[in-house]
Amino acid sequence: MWDEAKIASLVQAQRDYFATGETLPVHFREEMLRRLKEGLKKHEAALIQALRDDLGRTDAEAYFCDIGTVITEVNEILHHLKKWAKPEKHFSGLMCFPSLITHVYKMPYGTTLVISPFNFPILLSLGVLAASIAGGNTVILKTSSKSAHCTQALQVMLSDTFPEKYVCLVDGGHDVADLCLAQRFDKIFYTGSPAVAKHVLEMAARNLTPVALELGGENGNWCVVRKDADLRDAARKIAFFKLLNAGQICININQVAVAREVAEPFLSCLKAEFTRQISENAITNPEYPRLISRNAYDKCAREADAYRDRILYGGTGDPDTLRYAPTIIYPVETHEAIVNHELFSPLLPVVPFDDAEIDTLLKEMQTREHPLALYLFTRDIHWANTVMQTQQYGGGCINEVCLHIMVKGVPFGGTGHSGMGAYHGEWGFREFTHPSTVLTGSTHLNLPLREHPMTGKKGKRKLRLIRLFER
Repeated sequence: MWDEAKIASLVQAQRDYFATGETLPVHFREEMLRRLKEGLKKHEAALIQALRDDLGRTDAEAYFCDIGTVITEVNEILHHLKKWAKPEKHFSGLMCFPSLITHVYKMPYGTTLVISPFNFPILLSLGVLAASIAGGNTVILKTSSKSAHCTQALQVMLSDTFPEKYVCLVDGGHDVADLCLAQRFDKIFYTGSPAVAKHVLEMAARNLTPVALELGGENGNWCVVRKDADLRDAARKIAFFKLLNAGQICININQVAVAREVAEPFLSCLKAEFTRQISENAITNPEYPRLISRNAYDKCAREADAYRDRILYGGTGDPDTLRYAPTIIYPVETHEAIVNHELFSPLLPVVPFDDAEIDTLLKEMQTREHPLALYLFTRDIHWANTVMQTQQYGGGCINEVCLHIMVKGVPFGGTGHSGMGAYHGEWGFREFTHPSTVLTGSTHLNLPLREHPMTGKKGKRKLRLIRLFER
C-alpha cells in the first residue's frame, strides 16, 4: 500500500537519480525506449489478457488500440529523437552584435507524474511514458484503479523493465492520486475528465508545476451529417466507432446531428450497420466490449431508460456481463440533457436539423465548451474545410472518424474543457521538454549602445543606430 511517506521517498529517489544526469544523453533515452518496446513484446500476452479481463476486448482490438499503437509511437520516436533533441542554432541579430550565436536547448523537466485513465489503460499510460522518456525525464505513473487487471500487468512489466528510481507505477484510487499530487513534480500529464482536471490544476498550482491535460470535453464531441453526405459510408464509420470500446473513448462521437431531409434513410443505414458489424443482439456477442464497472453500466442504463420512448435501436443490457447494446435515441433536441454532457457509453443521441439552417447549429455548438473532436460528413469539402478552420475543437475528420490520431508527425490535444497541451511524436517530445535559450557572448568588439550615457549627442547617435538595427 502507498502512503505519503512512501510516495515522498519515491519522488525524492527519482529527483536524486535525475540529478545524476544519467537520463540526459540521447543514447540513454534511446536505450530506454528500446527496453520499453521489448518489455511490451515480452509481456504482450499478459497485457492482452488484462484488457480482456477489464474491458472485454478481443485480442485483435487489444493489440490494434493499445499495444501495437504504443510500439508504433516508440518506433517513431526512436527514428527521429536525435533530430528533435539536437540544439537549435540561431543568428542572434544585429542588436546583439558581436554576440552572433544563440542556441535553444531542449531540456527535460525532471521528475514527471503521468496520471492515466481506464479506457485505454496501456496506450494512455505507455504512450505518454514514451514521450516523457524521450524528453529525458524520470516518470511516476499513476494508473486507474478501475482497470485493475491492466494496472497489475503494467506493474509486472514496468518493474521487470526499469528501476523504480527511473520509472515506477503507483496503483490505488483517488486518495493515492492526491498523495502524488501533493508532492512537488516538475511536470504533470493527466488524461481524464474535466471535473478531475480542475482538481489536478489546483493541486499543481501550489507548486507552479506545468500541466498537460487530455480531456474528453464537457459537452461531448459532435458529428454532423449533411444532406449531401454518403449516408451508407457515414453510417458504417459511425457504427464502427461507437462500437469500439463500447463508446468509452474520449474522441468518440457523443451525438450525431443529421440533416432532417435524410434522417430516415441515415437511421436505417445506421441500424443496418450496427447489426452487420456486431449482430442484432450485441450483448451476447463475445466480441463486443463491456463497460468498465457496474457504476458505469448503471449510469448508462438509467440514461437510456430516461429516453425509453425514443429508442429506435438497442436499449438492452446485461448487468452481469456489463455489456450494453449500441443504442440509437431519436429525435433529440440540442437543449436536452443527454447532448449536454459527455456520455462515455454506447448511447448515441441523434439530433435532426434543417440542412439550410446548418449555420444555426454551428453557432449553437460554438456556445458550448470546446470538444476534443469534431466530425463532418459531406460532399462539400470547401464548406467542411471552412468549418474546420473556424470552429474550436481538439482535432477531427472530414468523411472519416478517429483516424486523425493515427497520423504520424501531427499533434493530438484539446483546448479549454477538452484539454491543454499536445502530444504524439515530436509534439510529445516538446510537451516533456523546456526550450532553453542561451546566447554565447563575445569579449571583443562590444558596442556601447546599451550603456549610458543615453542623452546628448551620444544618445542621439545611439538612437539612430538602434532605429537602424531594429527595423
